[in-house]
Amino acid sequence: MPLDNAESSTRKYKVVGTRPNRPDGVDKVTGRARFGADAVAPGQLVGLILRSPHPHAKIKGIDASKALKLAGVKAVVTSADLPDKTDGDAMLYDVLVNVMAREKALYQGHAVAAVAATSASIARQALKLIKVDYEILPHVTDVDEAMKPNAPLLYPKMITDGMDPKPKKPSNVVRRYEFGHGDVEAGFKKAEIIVERSFKTEATHQGYIEPHACLANVGPDGQGELWVCTQGHFMVRDTCARLLGMDFSKLRVTASEIGGGFGGKTTVFIEPIALALSRKANRPVKVVMSREEVFKATGPTSSSSIDVKIGATKDGRIVAGDATLRYQGGAFAGSPVEFGAMTAFAQYDLDNVRAVGFDVVCNRPKQAAYRAPGAPMANFAVESVIEELAHKVGMEPIDFRIKNAAREGTHSSYGPVYGPIGLLPTLQKAREHPHFKAPLGKNQGRGMACGFWFNFGGQSCVSMNIGVDGTVGVTVGSPDIGGSRASMCLMTAEELGIPYDKVRAVVADTGTLGYNDVTDGSRTTFATGMACIMAARDAIKKLCARAAQIWGIPEDAVVWENGHAKPAGSNAGNFPPMSLKEIAAQAPSTGGPIAGHHEFSADGAGVSFATHICDSEVDPETGFTKILRYTVLQDAGKAVHPSYVEGQFQGGAVQGIGWALNEEYIYGKDGRLQNAGFLDYRIPVCSDLPMIDTVILEIPNPGHPYGVRGVGETSIVPPLAAVANSVSAAVGVRMTELPISPPKLLAALEKQSAMKKAAE
Repeated sequence: MPLDNAESSTRKYKVVGTRPNRPDGVDKVTGRARFGADAVAPGQLVGLILRSPHPHAKIKGIDASKALKLAGVKAVVTSADLPDKTDGDAMLYDVLVNVMAREKALYQGHAVAAVAATSASIARQALKLIKVDYEILPHVTDVDEAMKPNAPLLYPKMITDGMDPKPKKPSNVVRRYEFGHGDVEAGFKKAEIIVERSFKTEATHQGYIEPHACLANVGPDGQGELWVCTQGHFMVRDTCARLLGMDFSKLRVTASEIGGGFGGKTTVFIEPIALALSRKANRPVKVVMSREEVFKATGPTSSSSIDVKIGATKDGRIVAGDATLRYQGGAFAGSPVEFGAMTAFAQYDLDNVRAVGFDVVCNRPKQAAYRAPGAPMANFAVESVIEELAHKVGMEPIDFRIKNAAREGTHSSYGPVYGPIGLLPTLQKAREHPHFKAPLGKNQGRGMACGFWFNFGGQSCVSMNIGVDGTVGVTVGSPDIGGSRASMCLMTAEELGIPYDKVRAVVADTGTLGYNDVTDGSRTTFATGMACIMAARDAIKKLCARAAQIWGIPEDAVVWENGHAKPAGSNAGNFPPMSLKEIAAQAPSTGGPIAGHHEFSADGAGVSFATHICDSEVDPETGFTKILRYTVLQDAGKAVHPSYVEGQFQGGAVQGIGWALNEEYIYGKDGRLQNAGFLDYRIPVCSDLPMIDTVILEIPNPGHPYGVRGVGETSIVPPLAAVANSVSAAVGVRMTELPISPPKLLAALEKQSAMKKAAE
C-alpha cells in the first residue's frame, strides 16, 4: 500500500488511489478483445515478406516474374514500390530502408520483397519463386569489433558526428555524446580509493506475446485504412503516409488491443509494406509476423560495452565518476546510448562526473525501445562499481548510497537541478524493510541497486462527452499498454466528483482526435491523464454555465463541489445543489450536448527513482541461480491505481531478472541469430521467480495536478545490477557480463579457483 510521506499532498481523494476492476478485464478473459491479427476485411489477402538470409549483402537484382505468374498471387513489392519520399529526413530514410532493403541487406532478416496472395500457402510458395542475386559482404555483429579501424563498414561514407576534431575517415560510429560537469581528472586526484571495471551486456528482446500484425486497405481513390497493434497509431499514420506519399487525412489508423509492447511497438516494421501491397493489389492485405520474424527483424534493445571508473575518499564520499558507453543500435543510427549516458550517474550527487556515449552500427536488426531504453545497461555497470567501492571503503552499500544520494537541489549528472525527488526515501525505507534484515544461508547473496528514469510528457488530446444519463465517455488517443484506461477513468471521476463506474474510456482512431504522441517514456498517465483532468475542468465550466442558465443567475455565481453545481454563496440565490446527472438530463433543452476538451504538449513529467533488493542462491556445481526474494521500492508521485502501479514494478523487475540471468541474442560467426524463438530465447516463467514485493512511495510531482510521476520505465533499471550484485556476493566473484548464465558463472568460478591455486 502507499506509504505516508511528509511531502505527500494534503488533498483527500475519493476515487484516485482506489483499486477498481480493470475496464478491459472482461473483454480479455472472455476473448472478446480484438488484437492485431483479429482484424478482418472482405476479400483480404495474405501478405508475407521475403527476408535476407545474409547479415550483409549487396542486392544485385530481384526477379519476381515466376512469383507473379503463380495463380493466386495478386501483388509483389520491392523497394522500387517504395520510392524515397523522405525529402532529406535522415531518420525517416532509415525507417524506409529498414522497412525494405534497397542497395544492400544489412542484417539477417532484412526485408527484400513481399507478396500478397489469396492464401498463406500460395504466398509461401511465391516467396520461394522470387530470386534474389546477392553479393555477400563481410559483416560485424559485436559492438567492440564494429569500432575497430579494420571493421567491415556498413556505410562507407559515415563520419562520426559529435567528435572534436571531426574525424576524416569513415567508421561504424554514428555519433559521440557527452554529459557531466566539474573536473573529473581533478576529482580522481582527490580519491583515496578507486574502482575501475569493464562490462558487457547482450541484446535482449521485449518478449511481447503478440507478434506484430496489421491489416491495410488502400482504395483506388487514394484513401486508406490501417488496423494495427501499436503503441502509437498517430505515429504510424504520419510515418506511413510520408513513406507512401499519402495525405495524413486520407489514412485512418485504428489501434487494436495490444498483447505487450514494452517499447518494442513504438516504430513501424510491416505497416508500409502492407499498405504498398494493398495499393498495388487493390485489395485489403493482412500481414502477421511469425515469432522467428519478430526475433530476426524487429528491434531488441542494444548490446553494450561499458567502462566505469569511480573514486571516493575513505569516509565514503564519491569525488569523481567517469563512464564510457558503447551501444550498437543495429544497422541504423539511434541506439539509446544518449539515454544511457544521461542516466548512468543520475542517482548520485557528484561534483565531478562525466559520461561519454558512442552510437555504433553493426549487422543486426534496428534496435527499438525497451522500457527506459539505454538506462538498464548503464545502471548495471555503475551500480556494480558502486557496490564494490562501498565494500572497499568499508561501508554498507546502502549507507554508501544514502551518503551520496541525489536529493532536492542536486545538480544532476545530465544537466537539470532536481526538484522534489524520492531517491532518499526509497533508500531509507529499504533499510527499514524486513527483507533487508533477513538472514542469508550458504551460497546465498544479497544485492541492491538504485535506478533512475527522467520520464516524458509530450502531446495529448482528450475529448469528454457527458451523456444525458449522467455517464461520461472519455475519448483518448493513447493506446493502453499498462492500465492507462483505468487511470484516465479514475482521474476523470475524481475531477467531476462522480463514481468510477460512470466513466468509460476508449482509444479513438486517428480521424477522431488531434495528434497524440506514442505511449512510451512513462508519459501516458502523466500527460494524457492531465489532459483528462483539464478536459473535465472544461466540462465543469459548461456544467456550471448550464446550471446558471437553469437558475437564471450569472455563470460566475456557480461553483462545482462533489459532483454538484452550487450557488457560490447565499447572495447568489437559494437553490439546491444540482448533480451532474440532473444537469445532463436537461442538456437538450439548455443548449445541446455537453462536452469537455483539452489538447496540449505536457511538460514537467517529474523524474523517477527506485531502490531494489535481491537475494539469490547459486549452485556452485551447476552454475544455476535461483532468485529467492525480490523487493521493489519506488516513488510513484501519486499512485492513481495502486494495483497497476504494483504490476508495473513487478513486471519491470521480472524482465530485468530475465535480462540479468537468461536472456540474450546469440549470433554465430556467420552473423546469423541462433535462438530466434522462445524455446531457445528463454524468458522467466512463474516457476523461476518468487513473489515480487512492492513498496509504493508518494513524493508528489509538482508538475501534475495530482502529483503523478510515470512508473513504467524506472522499474526495469535497477534489476540488472541488483541481481549481479546479489550473485557476485553469493559466489565471491564480481560478475561483469550479462546474462549471468551457468556457463559464464562456472567459468568465473573456475578462473577464481585457478588464481587462488596460482597464488598458493
